[in-house]
Amino acid sequence: MEKGFTEVMSRDHAMIEACLASAFSAERRHANLQEAMEYSLLAGGKRIRPVLTLETCRLCGGDPEAALPFACAVEMVHTYSLIHDDLPAMDNDDLRRGRLTNHRVYGEATAILAGDALLTAAFEQLTKAKLPADRIVKAAECLSKAAGSAGMVGGQALDMAGESRTLSLEELELLQSLKTGALISAAAVLGCIAAGGSVKQLELVSAYAQALGRAFQVRDDMLDVTSSKEELGKSVGSDRVNGKSTFVTALGLEGCAALVEELTRQAVEAISGFDSPGFHIWLAEQMACRNK
Repeated sequence: MEKGFTEVMSRDHAMIEACLASAFSAERRHANLQEAMEYSLLAGGKRIRPVLTLETCRLCGGDPEAALPFACAVEMVHTYSLIHDDLPAMDNDDLRRGRLTNHRVYGEATAILAGDALLTAAFEQLTKAKLPADRIVKAAECLSKAAGSAGMVGGQALDMAGESRTLSLEELELLQSLKTGALISAAAVLGCIAAGGSVKQLELVSAYAQALGRAFQVRDDMLDVTSSKEELGKSVGSDRVNGKSTFVTALGLEGCAALVEELTRQAVEAISGFDSPGFHIWLAEQMACRNK
């Protein structure tokens, strides 16, 4: 069965990569802006968020191909956030996905503009979906909330404000639910919206994705301590260097492992309300034990 889920992942990856690769191919090039955008957008990565969009659409009875613009929009927002997070004014990182960060290659000004352009392009992508207008409007509301001050950007603001002081577990959970969890949750919810899912389906998908997003971040904090630069494709130990509170500093590695297990159980329980949740269960379990 796992082979079948791996094949699903590979098929989705191929659809996503093709869509992202063609996103700006017809545009007139302005200096090296589009090159910088594609440098980060096409750098690979796990593509967990867009895959979640496609497979949640399928889970809710929709056509994943119809949800592809929604999936690519999520990945554009995610990529923009990585470009900006890596800037000297933020996390000041030199490596991302195994190569130099955007600003190290193109300079800070172009990196900022590339991020801005990807964020804007994400909402253009939503409009390209061949879906009823009311679903596109709902998708725009969902993604804008997850990406903005009530979501990812708000979480990043809390992250910057929390440097060099110890955050409580409650503060840390709020920060990460916004910075990381909001976009992962939105990715799944967008798939449900694309399928025209019911209120009940939306509730189950949201509960699953919120637990998955929290488990993802806790595991990420663990890997920042236990993994290597070669395995992760980015700098490790940067949280410690920047004086940031993490789940590891709050709970220790054993506590984090227990929390990941509990959150994964919650995710599986939520998604089990569907008739055929196999892929989503497999994905949650894979994320819980990932090494990069």
